[in-house]
Amino acid sequence: MALLHLSTWPEVADYLTESRGLIVPIGSTEQHGPIGLIGTDAICAEVIAKGVGDATGALVAPTINVGMALHHTAFPGTISLRPSTLLLVLRDYLVSLARSGFQRFFFINGHGGNIATVKAAFAETYAALTELQIPGADQVRCELANWFMCPSVTQLARELYGDREGSHATPSEVAVTQFVYPEAIKQGVLSAEVNRDHAIYGAVDFRCRYPDGRMGSDPSLATPEHGQQFYQRAVNDLSQRYRQFLSAE
Repeated sequence: MALLHLSTWPEVADYLTESRGLIVPIGSTEQHGPIGLIGTDAICAEVIAKGVGDATGALVAPTINVGMALHHTAFPGTISLRPSTLLLVLRDYLVSLARSGFQRFFFINGHGGNIATVKAAFAETYAALTELQIPGADQVRCELANWFMCPSVTQLARELYGDREGSHATPSEVAVTQFVYPEAIKQGVLSAEVNRDHAIYGAVDFRCRYPDGRMGSDPSLATPEHGQQFYQRAVNDLSQRYRQFLSAE
């Protein structure tokens, strides 16, 4: 594995003679309840992307660590891009990299709120590459892989946490951050009652429905040992998927 930002341009040119694939971690900088780190989604995406890069020999791009998190902005520390802004950022990223010769972009995503915008950005990018007449534009492919939706990951979450996994500030994602940054593990008292399954609207409404930021989850169940298991399962699943992506027509 090599990191794009720690490479020189001649090294990238050499890499492109062997592979046209690039792994792009994308996450978010947003609240994750009283004991979850604000950088959780970016931390998880980055470490898993590096693991997949190690396993497959792929180049890994710098992490896109601010995503679409407008519904979390009533909590201090959250940073969000508008969907329209994120779409343009991703399109510009991809056009720049396609000009260099990359053709297979494998996004490892750590934030559910990014999904719709990332998929829209792929469509915008395909059109932009054609309009700009960039060589090889018709060979560019983009794929979105949400690590938290890997079958082996969701299976482990069910086994360890049952319905206390929830859907935001989950013990599975908190566990991965504890594995990566054991020195930053947070402690706190969580209320026994936590809301779940409400529709998501604006930031003020979200905080009213989910006062401490959690959505049906109990992150106090997380441990670094669990995090290592989630990390390894995600890396294994996504490494296989990345290899399949590279070999597909």
